[in-house]
Amino acid sequence: MMGFGTADYQTRIYDMQLESRINPLGTDCLHPRFAWKLRSERSKVKQTAYRIIVGLDDHVSEMNLWDSGKVYSDQSVFVTYQGQALQSRTRYYWRVKVWDEREEESEWSESSWWEMGLLHESDWCAQWIEPPQEKASEERLLPSPLLRHEFEIKEPLKRARIYATAHGVYALELNGHKVGDQELAPEFTSYEYALQYQTYDVTELLRAGSNALGAVLGDGWYVGRIGLTGDCCCYGDKLALLLQLEIETVSGDRLVIGSDERFCCSFGEIQYSDLFIGEMVDARLREEGWSRPHFEAVDWQPARIVSFGYANLMAQYAEPIRAVEMIRPVRLIQSPRGEAIIDMGQNIAGKVRFRAAGKAGTRVTLEHGEVLDEEGNFFNNIIGVHKDQKDIFILRGGAEAEYEPRFTYHGFRYVKVTGYPGTIRLEDFTGVVLASDLRRSGSFECSDKRINQLQSNIAWSQRSNMVSIPTDCPQREKAGWLGDIQAFAPTACFNMDSYAFLSGWMRNVRLEQLEDGQVPSVVPFSNGFKKFLKGIYGPSSAGWGDAVIIVPWVLYQQYGDTQVLRDNYEAMTKWIDYIRSEAADDLWTPSGLHFGDWLIPSLSMSSDGERVDMRRSAYLTRELVSTCFYAYSAQLLAEIATVLGITDDAVRYAQLGCKVRQAFSRQHLQNDGRLTAHFQGIYVLALHMNMVPDSLRDKVLEHLIKLIEENGWRLDTGFVSVPYLLDVLCGNGRPDVAYRLLFQTECPSWLYQVGKGATTIWEAWQAILPDGKVTNVSFNHYAFGCVGDWLYRCIAGISQLEAGYKHIRIAPYVESGFSYAKASYESVFGTIRSAWERNGSTIRLSIEIPANTTATVCLPSGEQIVGSGLYEFEYEA
Repeated sequence: MMGFGTADYQTRIYDMQLESRINPLGTDCLHPRFAWKLRSERSKVKQTAYRIIVGLDDHVSEMNLWDSGKVYSDQSVFVTYQGQALQSRTRYYWRVKVWDEREEESEWSESSWWEMGLLHESDWCAQWIEPPQEKASEERLLPSPLLRHEFEIKEPLKRARIYATAHGVYALELNGHKVGDQELAPEFTSYEYALQYQTYDVTELLRAGSNALGAVLGDGWYVGRIGLTGDCCCYGDKLALLLQLEIETVSGDRLVIGSDERFCCSFGEIQYSDLFIGEMVDARLREEGWSRPHFEAVDWQPARIVSFGYANLMAQYAEPIRAVEMIRPVRLIQSPRGEAIIDMGQNIAGKVRFRAAGKAGTRVTLEHGEVLDEEGNFFNNIIGVHKDQKDIFILRGGAEAEYEPRFTYHGFRYVKVTGYPGTIRLEDFTGVVLASDLRRSGSFECSDKRINQLQSNIAWSQRSNMVSIPTDCPQREKAGWLGDIQAFAPTACFNMDSYAFLSGWMRNVRLEQLEDGQVPSVVPFSNGFKKFLKGIYGPSSAGWGDAVIIVPWVLYQQYGDTQVLRDNYEAMTKWIDYIRSEAADDLWTPSGLHFGDWLIPSLSMSSDGERVDMRRSAYLTRELVSTCFYAYSAQLLAEIATVLGITDDAVRYAQLGCKVRQAFSRQHLQNDGRLTAHFQGIYVLALHMNMVPDSLRDKVLEHLIKLIEENGWRLDTGFVSVPYLLDVLCGNGRPDVAYRLLFQTECPSWLYQVGKGATTIWEAWQAILPDGKVTNVSFNHYAFGCVGDWLYRCIAGISQLEAGYKHIRIAPYVESGFSYAKASYESVFGTIRSAWERNGSTIRLSIEIPANTTATVCLPSGEQIVGSGLYEFEYEA
């Protein structure tokens, strides 16, 4: 072993965050939490104390609002503000210093800041307004309204903020300039209970004299067609705006302009906008200068004041949706049918921006799809009501102009272009990738390019499906299915900083929980999904509703925050109480269908693709899956109660888990280790969730191995079992089978998808059949990408022994068949790296451990505990 970086340099502070965000503007957290990271050229650096000061200026002088004093603690994440009550609209600055293990005091950090939003209903003087409009309906697509208001500022201004939200989605303009860089605000929440508002700093867009404020509204999730069924008006049938502009002048005067009947309204170029159908823009109807001063708003109508109140308003918590990347198309295809198809080279969630010049009235249509058919023609792989994914642009005429839809996004790689004037040039088209703007936190690479492509596919599916909420797919549903995210959450947290995103979404889960404790299988739980699930499945399902326990537990494990457990604890207990009320003799026999081990490949689609029955795996596995998750969630809840110090609950739920496991064995386990539902995934769940006695584990494992062998050493697992498949095999002494499955290239397998040219993870293992036939499923579902978590932990060897990676475990599996593997993870304490390479029988392992943590390094010679720093180890495999 060799340590590096022993020069005697001072500990420095970096990456200061508040509520997992950097300098958040417009928060309503009354007791926000601070976090920071430490950096030093020395090794084995530990924090022994800290001091935080908070003030009203960026110097954070000694005359501050809160001084924690010197606190003897190594805590550097989720440190709660304990000063005087925070005030609306106020910007606060904070600094921190630390003492290290040598009792040496650091310099003060640079100042960071956060700004409060509007904390009380009384802070709002703006009124909800509706433009003159028809009611939306299934049969009618309506144009996007424009709203404007002109006003005067009589003296130079010091600062200005806009607080805004809408029924529907909105975009703002101020003096002809776009406000902010967010897309599809206010995003998707459980609107009845929680509607986000956004805060914008518009100081630089205003001026003394005449100013004009404009807003455009679109249908979005509130009014538009959403979900699997494509129902519209799931939350309302009219669009509305709430906007408050607050201006502070240099003299200290305060001017407040709120939405009211003085706002006037018209319609512009957007003839309709729908998240699923697409958008139609008639550029001939563009109102030039409509958001600038002195525009003549001839025939514009006054807005109507409506009473929706402010009770459900909340500040945006997580990072907003933004255009996170621009990609250039890679080729122009002339299909056998003569279609002009642009290949973006990557399946994405987003939209297309293009340039064109043509006669006024020229109609350009862009249709979006994820794959080409087996003959190379454009293929609409998403079927169903309102799943058009088609944008239409009617050119204005004259010089070349740029076009881009404003209030829609699609899941696509291929774009069929019709009606384009002149020659299609790739340089005139750009793919605009939309996603919640989460910071990348992980990377993985190995010597096998196919596995690297798999990792890329996983990351792209995550990016495509973290758009305001954790969605199942970016084209067919854009819905928050809980089964998908509970399976994928560990991988999600490795790849991207998902704490604020997922903990914020969990608010919706709590709000949507039914009175009897059921947790809907999809959140937000729109009226369309309520009707759809009521008939066959029921509102909740095992493995889906259990996300109320599993997702917060994953967040605690990954980020070390106990508050996410406290916030969701009552909802967790209500869920377990509901299951207990449904269970008989400690077995959960579902009254509804439930989803079971959803999409087991051998049960869901025939080998020729002619017979598709997604429900078959549910019928055949639901009873065992339900009882497995009953026991598993009870045990997790016991562990959560232990973490929170609720001792009585910890004992009670641990005992419940034991009783359920015993009942499962009596009902479903035979003496030879065979389960009553003889499928790979059920054996995986039984082993992972400890549903079988130790005396029969080997026999249960034998059945799993036999099923895998009989299936040609291919997996046959569905949504809720595949996350545990490789861990079960490795943890029970059969890593050889795990790696055989990982490297399998025949269908179904991860590398089969890669071999078929996938750039994202498919919904179904056999979305493209071995004969090349393309099926009508989603090609961008992250659920089966849950293997990414295993790549980080087992191949690269990064895992944790203490929540939040306070104590890290480095244990790469070097007999995996790779010549090298490396990964990094940006934990809440800093960067963790593990990289190993093989040269003959010699293994060289390089690691980086962040300050204020320790790590256990697992080597053939034994375990070694190390502090922060860079280390290299060399040993014989």
